[in-house]
Amino acid sequence: MAFDGIVLNAVVCELRAKLLNGKLNKIFEPTKNEIILGFYSSGENLALLVNVNPEYARFHCTTYSKPNPIQAPNFCMLLRKHLMGAKLIQINTFGLERVIELCFETYNDLNDKVIKKLVVQIMSGYSNIILVNSNNMIIDSLKHVSNGITEILPAREYELPKSSKRSFAELKNYNEFEGVVLNSDDPIDKILSENFIGISRKFIQCIVKENSLSLHPTGSELEIIYNRIKYTLEHISDIILKDEDDDYSISIGTNKSSLSVNYFLDDYYMKKENITSFKHLRNHLLSLISVQLKKYLKRLENINSKLNECSDMEKYRIYGELITSNLYKYNSNENMSEVTLENYYDEQKEITIPLDKKYSISKNAERFFKKYNKLKNTLQIVSLQKKETEIELEYIQSILFSIENSTEISELQDINDEIEESKIIGKPNIMPYKKKHEPNRRSTPIELNINNFTVLVGKNNKQNDLLTLKIANKQDLWFHVQKIQGSHVVLKTEGKVVPDEVILKCAQIAMQNSKAKDSTNVPVDYCIVKNVKKPSGAKPRNGSLYRL
Repeated sequence: MAFDGIVLNAVVCELRAKLLNGKLNKIFEPTKNEIILGFYSSGENLALLVNVNPEYARFHCTTYSKPNPIQAPNFCMLLRKHLMGAKLIQINTFGLERVIELCFETYNDLNDKVIKKLVVQIMSGYSNIILVNSNNMIIDSLKHVSNGITEILPAREYELPKSSKRSFAELKNYNEFEGVVLNSDDPIDKILSENFIGISRKFIQCIVKENSLSLHPTGSELEIIYNRIKYTLEHISDIILKDEDDDYSISIGTNKSSLSVNYFLDDYYMKKENITSFKHLRNHLLSLISVQLKKYLKRLENINSKLNECSDMEKYRIYGELITSNLYKYNSNENMSEVTLENYYDEQKEITIPLDKKYSISKNAERFFKKYNKLKNTLQIVSLQKKETEIELEYIQSILFSIENSTEISELQDINDEIEESKIIGKPNIMPYKKKHEPNRRSTPIELNINNFTVLVGKNNKQNDLLTLKIANKQDLWFHVQKIQGSHVVLKTEGKVVPDEVILKCAQIAMQNSKAKDSTNVPVDYCIVKNVKKPSGAKPRNGSLYRL
């Protein structure tokens, strides 16, 4: 169901009963597309959310708090200056247009009583929040617009958006409605949404589905649709919303709670936003980590290439020694392209050594020794680099595994904090509005019950560290798949003897929460927690670098 003019009017009907004559005492702007207005009305604090995000534009009461920027944005400060402490005296709508006008009674700098209006447009790409004075002149708006069709700019007169659509309320009878519909071959949902203000395609689709009608109705079917729309508009204040296949539909009910439509929409859109935010953050982190993974894989490839070069270093030492031991046979200043000698390292077999004609034979021997020493030093340095790179690569892969297996935003926050602390890619900054001094939100390990034993499962490196090093007791059992990224699993023994079937089940859980979950015959290590050690100064790990 779309947030159309019908839903908007149902929201406003509820708000009038709860917010009129309330005092506006808080104003926040948590994101660039949202304003939250805090009211004190009839002994109750209520928060009104105004969202002009093109994807989730809406207007309703909310019970969810959101972190705010440390410094309030300019438009938020402007609203506080003009409206803080004002009394809400009217909430106006304009038919089924998705425009709301909040009229406030407040005082100016001379302490004279004045009226100021906050106009909210819920119109997809044209959604906006506009502060207007009593003369209908724009003081300012959340978004400045000047596109030749409309102008939303300070010091301009505010005008309602113009529409070529008709108002359903203006229809005199069913025959007039039928005339509009029968002039088009399009489906009924498209016809009505394109011809009438505030009626969405999804609303018509719900009517069609509920009554098992055709999208090209005629006769009695068309009359059912007309009567249902008319009845809904006549009972706006009795509208209730109900879940329907990951969506919602409109029906008319009685004895509903005072803000049932508002709070239904609050829960519905918050769930949608959380899903979208989760996907966005997850994809963002995956992108960052994937770039680092490619970087370290390329580094490892280069290191292996250098190690391959070092594999020939003994050959150059032998070349140098053979030439040096046979120099008496040649003119030391003689330039040659190659020399054949007996190799006393290989049963006196003959070996042909290529030489650089630019240099004498003695100089070639010197160059072979120099190359040998260079490769020997390179081998020592590159071997150390390979070990360090492999450790970092395994760590990055463990983060990648954690991201791919995360299910909540709080888990992604843990991973984001870990990335920042590890400094492998600087600051990802996926949570730019975290309050100053606000403690990081922490996700918690999964808790399971197996035959009355508590089993805890870490979902990321931070949780794994917390679980193994802080939560688990020394006599608890620790499980982890062998040499593969995966979750730590801790079985709380509480001093009891653990049956074999519980141990087997914990091993299965460790396997199911690892990269090897689709494999067979997966080895799983387990031991008492006191035998699990983490190297001093090591980064949070998925388990494979812990010492047993």
